[in-house]
Amino acid sequence: MKPLLSITLFGLATALQLAAAESHTVTIYQATQINGKTFKPGDVKLEWNDGGRVILKQGRNVAELKAKVEDGPEKFPRTTVGIDGETKSIKEIRLGGTSKTLVFASAGAEETSN
Repeated sequence: MKPLLSITLFGLATALQLAAAESHTVTIYQATQINGKTFKPGDVKLEWNDGGRVILKQGRNVAELKAKVEDGPEKFPRTTVGIDGETKSIKEIRLGGTSKTLVFASAGAEETSN
C-alpha cells in the first residue's frame, strides 16, 4: 500500500508542476547568445514556471536560465524580445497578450541601486 501511495503522490506533484509551467513561441530576428549557445534567427519555444526557471528551445539547441517575471499594468499587444547590442544576449521578453515581462540577468552585470 505504501509504494502505491508514494507513486500516486509523486504523480500528483509532477502534474501540478507541469500545470504551473507556461509556454510561448517567440521569434528572434538576429543571432543571439543564450548561456553560451548561439540561437539563429527564427522561432524559439519558451517555457517558464513561477519559480523563474526558463527553458528556450530551438531544434536541438536548448538553454536553461533564470528570469525575474514582472507583471505590468497593461497587456502588451505583441511579443517583443530585447537584445543587448554588445553581447547579443537576451535582456528581456515582453509576452504579447499578457502583462508579463521576463527579465534576464546578464552575466557579469553588477547590481546598482539609486
